[in-house]
Amino acid sequence: MEYTYYVEKKDMIGDLPLPFSVHNQVSNGAVTMAYAHIHDYIEILYALSGEYRILLNNKDYYFSTGDMVLINSNEIHNIISLSEGYNNYIVIKFEPEILYTTTQSVFEMKYVMPFILNESTHQKVFKKEEIECSVIPEIIKGISKEYAEKKYGYELAIRADIFNLFLFILRRWNAQNIDLNINQNMNKDMVRRMQVVFDYVENNYQNDITSLDMADICSLSYSYFSRAFKKIIKKNFKEYLNYVRISKAEKLLSTSDLNITEIALAVGFSTSSYFISQFKQFKGITPKQFQNKYMRSELVK
Repeated sequence: MEYTYYVEKKDMIGDLPLPFSVHNQVSNGAVTMAYAHIHDYIEILYALSGEYRILLNNKDYYFSTGDMVLINSNEIHNIISLSEGYNNYIVIKFEPEILYTTTQSVFEMKYVMPFILNESTHQKVFKKEEIECSVIPEIIKGISKEYAEKKYGYELAIRADIFNLFLFILRRWNAQNIDLNINQNMNKDMVRRMQVVFDYVENNYQNDITSLDMADICSLSYSYFSRAFKKIIKKNFKEYLNYVRISKAEKLLSTSDLNITEIALAVGFSTSSYFISQFKQFKGITPKQFQNKYMRSELVK
């Protein structure tokens, strides 16, 4: 049996992609609820009934009725129900940019970075006991209702609810002194320069890119760029570039017939051995082990 995971496409209204979507995932019995897939959206799951295992970025997590799961943008995941009865959870997906789309909110991008740049270090499962007396259940159910009814202005209502949901999460983590690598003193101009770097890497990751190239693009000295990048991203540029390349390689590992060497070259690594060592450093397993782990998970029914 050939194994693949798919890159989920965005919901559309006419020719325009929706910045969010909401639906209920339901089944009876122990089955695969969602086969391994990846997408740009940040995703929220809220279990209304049932028990589940989610394989998320190579780690197994478990959630059940009343629990919420937070999935980063571009994290490969699949979900398997474990209970024999009725399984039902709400799925909310939205573009990270929803949280920082106004002209002055470039400063707010720092709050989104833990969910789009970090390597899954934040809390993934919020247990029922932790959130049942908070605003989270009502916010999630409110988003689901707004999306289903689509009353006038529902887009604004959903965006406001998403803001409030993440504000609750971030404040809760802040109160617990959880380090999210959020730099409170980021300079507006510097963040804009970094965004140019992010965009360039996204479009050119397969090419030979150096810190010096990025410094030139940002009109900064090499040393100043290197210090500023490390301060904001908590990685040096080479580490960030390899992180992006590994993320791209994850898709090719199962969505193409390329071998390991071909994948390494396709995403910008000079040798397969360096690719394998970097993949293992970032993911904790080899590319082949990564592929096989998801394959085994898909075969569990």
